[in-house]
Amino acid sequence: MLRRPASSLPDTASGTRTATTVFLDVVESVRLLQRDEARAIAEWRGMVSRIVEHVLPRFGGTLVKSLGDGLMLNFANPQEAVAAALAIREEVAARNADLPLDARFQLRMSAHHGAQVVGEFDLYGHSINLAARVLTLAGPGEIVITSEVRNRITDQIDAQVEDLGECWVRHVEEPVRAYRVGPAGSMPVIDPADSARALRPTIAVVPLDARAVPERLKVLGDVIADGVIAALSRQPELDVISRLSTTALRGREDRLPELSGRMGANYLLSGSYAASGSRVMLSVELSEVASGRVIWVDRIPGSARSLLWGDDPAIDRIAGSVAAALVTHEVRRSQRTAMPTMDSFTLLLSAITLMHRLSASEFTRAGAMLESLVERAPRLAEPHAWLAKWHVLRVHQGWSDDPVRDGANAEMRISRALDADSRCTLALTVDGLVQTQIRRRLDLAEQRFEQALQFNPSESLAWLLLGTLRAFRGEGTEAVHATSRALRLSPVDPMRDYYDSLAATAACSANDFEGAIRYAQRSLRANRAHASTWRALAVALTLAGRLDEARRAVSQLMTLQPAFTVGGWLSRAPFEAFPVGQTWSAALRRAGAPG
Repeated sequence: MLRRPASSLPDTASGTRTATTVFLDVVESVRLLQRDEARAIAEWRGMVSRIVEHVLPRFGGTLVKSLGDGLMLNFANPQEAVAAALAIREEVAARNADLPLDARFQLRMSAHHGAQVVGEFDLYGHSINLAARVLTLAGPGEIVITSEVRNRITDQIDAQVEDLGECWVRHVEEPVRAYRVGPAGSMPVIDPADSARALRPTIAVVPLDARAVPERLKVLGDVIADGVIAALSRQPELDVISRLSTTALRGREDRLPELSGRMGANYLLSGSYAASGSRVMLSVELSEVASGRVIWVDRIPGSARSLLWGDDPAIDRIAGSVAAALVTHEVRRSQRTAMPTMDSFTLLLSAITLMHRLSASEFTRAGAMLESLVERAPRLAEPHAWLAKWHVLRVHQGWSDDPVRDGANAEMRISRALDADSRCTLALTVDGLVQTQIRRRLDLAEQRFEQALQFNPSESLAWLLLGTLRAFRGEGTEAVHATSRALRLSPVDPMRDYYDSLAATAACSANDFEGAIRYAQRSLRANRAHASTWRALAVALTLAGRLDEARRAVSQLMTLQPAFTVGGWLSRAPFEAFPVGQTWSAALRRAGAPG
């Protein structure tokens, strides 16, 4: 957008020197350009002019070159570089003050000090490449520096410094010790929760309006909202605004989108109800706040008495339908939106959904989404944890061209997740999965699941995978107990078919073959591409004496995995050394699966 002045580089046209390089770029520049290209370019040009004319002269910096939506700057020493980066951040904040929220620029910056090779038109060398790579560790509004810069500045005088530990960046063989810096003082450099919140859409549930109901039932609108908020709050993929806040929206139907947007909501659930005797008819709709578009609507009957007591199935039906509609909407949105412009929560929700559908093309896209999200939020545990699970599933589905490499990648991702947050229950849970499926360390896996449940006894995925581990060891009663608890804790989970599939495995280990068949069939109604479910169904049908049906299940399994053999499957399974492994493999052979 802005070309480098001819005098940007120093007079020396060749040779080597030691200096500090700063890279900066605009976060989500593609989205800003698509929103209003002319305005985005004008704002960026104005910002660059301020940097060149007002910031660089103060700190002895030079503009090496423009990078389209970024800049490469050079300074004689790290103190000046860090001071300039902080001043640039202040300039950005001042320019953003008068802009609408969705038009504001967020910069990320990096700095590294080292040897540079000076060419006629550019700077070269490992230190330049490293400064550029470290930029990927910075989130919106953040400045990340290497230890070479950190060692030359004074904490609380030059800046406040936060150690990020050993960080891996692409195309650099060894981890880089990195630090995040902010203005000197007692305030924290960044609120990590801000980035974490970006991974979850927020929904506001407005108390339903009463339409022609007796006085005694006018409280129902609040009761229904309470129930739906409680049910949706059990979904880890959602943030739900408290009912005390959304009560303020009552009676403001004409301003609901505007007001809920001010609360930070991405979605709005509203509606009304009417009563006839003891029967109540609920009319509810889910809309997207930004566009005002209704994405789901339904009329749901209920009982006034059971609604007041909080045990009417209408509440779970609303919550389940809303969660499913929201996920479906985000997946569709991801299919028509360029990846760089997607909201972070769109990337995460869509990736989780697509990876568990277990269609090869959708699974591949899910991996690309998670990679993009990890680059966007490199220090958040959750994206790394889901990417670790993606690598495990890739091996488990037989889609990996290098299972050893995928196993190593899964371990690397989970290590980064736990480095980012050692108490992240999702990361601990997925680490248990890695230990189960990749390393076959069932003892260590159990420790991970139990540690996750110590931090959060309601972590449904930990209960589910703990139940599966117990099934592998033939501990049927304990397996069913754990998976049943997982199902109770996650009644409207977008991965419900995955939960049902593993519940079928648990039921098999408890010799409840009819129960296993029911779980497997329910899972397959939602997702027929999950090979593990067909295996579990074939085993359960065989052991229940329904051999013809078992053979049909094996036929479906072979369609999904033409190269499947019982021996190959058993050799890769965590339960190979346990009696259930021999029982289940014999059942598959009886059903016609190749040996």
